[in-house]
Amino acid sequence: MDCYQEWHAFVEGFCEVLCPWPARYQPSEELLNDLKGEHHYYVFGRASGVIAWLIIAIVIKEAFF
Repeated sequence: MDCYQEWHAFVEGFCEVLCPWPARYQPSEELLNDLKGEHHYYVFGRASGVIAWLIIAIVIKEAFF
């Protein structure tokens, strides 16, 4: 990930999974085009978000149960 478009696609995917509430606005056409061009980084971000939720769940389980 050596340019901002790749990082943006990764963070967009990560945040979509990590944040449990729906988006406050619809993405623009420009954003959708950027995500299509960097789709593999977007998918990697979503996968990282799922892994982050699993880690959070394990930490909560160990801390409270």
